[in-house]
Amino acid sequence: MDSSELPGVLAFLRAAERLKGTTRTGFTSTGQQESVAEHTWRLCLMALVLRQAFPEIDFAKLVKICIIHDLGEAVHGDVSAPEQARRAAAGATAGKAEQERRDLLELLTPLPPAVRDEITALWDEYEAAQSLEAKLAKGLDKLETIMQHNQGLNPSDFDYRFNLGYGRQHTADIPIIAQLRAMLDEETEARARKADADDAHP
Repeated sequence: MDSSELPGVLAFLRAAERLKGTTRTGFTSTGQQESVAEHTWRLCLMALVLRQAFPEIDFAKLVKICIIHDLGEAVHGDVSAPEQARRAAAGATAGKAEQERRDLLELLTPLPPAVRDEITALWDEYEAAQSLEAKLAKGLDKLETIMQHNQGLNPSDFDYRFNLGYGRQHTADIPIIAQLRAMLDEETEARARKADADDAHP
């Protein structure tokens, strides 16, 4: 990398810092609203601790995909899965992925072309979910979201049962991911039942 490209690298990194303050719909176990950066961190940690179960994967590529999978959200933020479903039902034509890709390209503008192209290609691969690394990243992403919802100190009206169908197509085909999903689904149902009981006896 040429030294003349370093100002652009710094500009990109400063812009990407917004993910530290870009919130998701989940809450931490202490009741703090989760940021996209926090979600990404634990997604990468999941990839690391499950690595030995997938000796055939390119681990560096998997982690790269995990790191950049939500990068475009630094521009216009996160759109939750329930909100995506509501927008689709209302006839919205622009999908989350389409907007997020435009945002990603805007965010990547200051970077050297080779770096910009690498990140864009990794993001496209994640969205297509064709390679083993992309499929695994997709599955882990869904599991991390569900895990956080089950673990979080959420508002009283939190819809736990939405997660029983959330992302199922990305967590069904890889055996260890499916096993983890089954465990998390049990937790989800338990949280939903507790929430129902709390509502019935405030």
